Amino acid sequence: MSRAWRLRAVDLLCVAAAALLLPSTPWGHPDAVGFALLLVAIGFSNTALIHVTVARQRVSFTLTEGLIAGAYLMAPGSWIIVPAVVGLVPMLVINKSSALKIQHNVAQYIVATSVASYVVHALHSTIPAAIVGMAAWWVASQIMSAIPLSIMGGESFRAMLFEDAALQAVHAGGTMSIGLLAAWLSINAPFGLLGLLVPIVLLWISFDEQTSKSGEARLFAELARGQEQAITHSVDISARVVLTAAARVLGGADVELIVVEHEGPVIYSGDESGRTDRRGDENAFDLPWVLRALGARGVLTGVEDGRPFCSAVVGDHDQPMAVLIARRPEGSGGFGRREASLAGVLVGQAKSWLSVAELAASRDEAVARADAADEAARSIGNIGADTAPALGMLRESATRLARLATTSSAQEAVTDIVDELHSVERAVASLLGAIALAADPSLRDLDDEFDIAAAPARRDEDWTTTGLLAPSELVR
Repeated sequence: MSRAWRLRAVDLLCVAAAALLLPSTPWGHPDAVGFALLLVAIGFSNTALIHVTVARQRVSFTLTEGLIAGAYLMAPGSWIIVPAVVGLVPMLVINKSSALKIQHNVAQYIVATSVASYVVHALHSTIPAAIVGMAAWWVASQIMSAIPLSIMGGESFRAMLFEDAALQAVHAGGTMSIGLLAAWLSINAPFGLLGLLVPIVLLWISFDEQTSKSGEARLFAELARGQEQAITHSVDISARVVLTAAARVLGGADVELIVVEHEGPVIYSGDESGRTDRRGDENAFDLPWVLRALGARGVLTGVEDGRPFCSAVVGDHDQPMAVLIARRPEGSGGFGRREASLAGVLVGQAKSWLSVAELAASRDEAVARADAADEAARSIGNIGADTAPALGMLRESATRLARLATTSSAQEAVTDIVDELHSVERAVASLLGAIALAADPSLRDLDDEFDIAAAPARRDEDWTTTGLLAPSELVR
């Protein structure tokens, strides 16, 4: 059985077990207005998620626990299951969640709310009953959250159950307390809700700003760490730094970065571990996700093949420097407003990094071309200096041959012409040798490998591959 079918089977068993509690839990007495208000509030709460990354782990928070806790205090009953489950629909639609995620999220809310409703009713629907019931709701929800992580990820169920339990418990306790306080005020002192509304809004804004600033600080810290490790500002190094920073800041996502380099589009891929791969692809800008990102203005988020993604263009859309996409595993939470805002900041920094790297690469290329031109000019100069003696000898031999052909007797002319042709042959050999030395100067070192003492004697003004020997005595 595949992992997906194992998860489906476990969810079905959990829902069937929770359904056994429904006959023992009365429906309750909700009014139509309260039912509609709870439904809308839960739907809004599930779409306005708060994402926090702790130790490279992305944790999402909502106000749903507080809303359900208040409902249990005001009108307990199993009716709360319906708005709790239906309130998931906006989130699932916006994130374009896969069928497997939809099934598990619905099962999670059915199980957690059924258990909480039964516990509240069994404890006679008092304030302590609502507190205990929400504790049971949190435990059931935590168990249901660990199930897919264990099955799909192959991790230990116990480890997944307690991995972020402390952080989740603190948040759930605070949210439930606010929900219970709001419900008690609405029953006993409705005008007191006005005094509670202001601090809640201020706390939400403060937390939102703090989360955004924390994310930006993490981004700059990752870029600074990459800059310290980078030796040069080459395009390759800059692209790898931006890639790793994006993966870590966006919650452990798999990232691809297509950069326009001199040899054409290059695809960089990697994750938060710092491992990056590089490969060239001439058709990289024809990929569907690239065309989708180029067609969008700004950061684009959504779900493709069950995997949440966040993509953006670095530079102008008409002349992009690079295109970035981050993907999370199938079934993971989508990229929210804060991640999209953080991706926008990352794109601005990536533009600066890649621009500096591009300028550095252009400078290096210009320096390399200047060095090549200087070397070529030096080689041409060497050719002129080394071939001058041979060219002068050829010119003199041509003059002497012309004179011999017109002034000497036949017998003398033949002998002199043959001797002169030998001189021409040596001059041509010297000319070819000089050209070869200009193309590869290391050939000059070959003379040092020969034993000069063993060489035969040469006459004054003999020719070698390096030109005419200086006048001297016999040399060996």
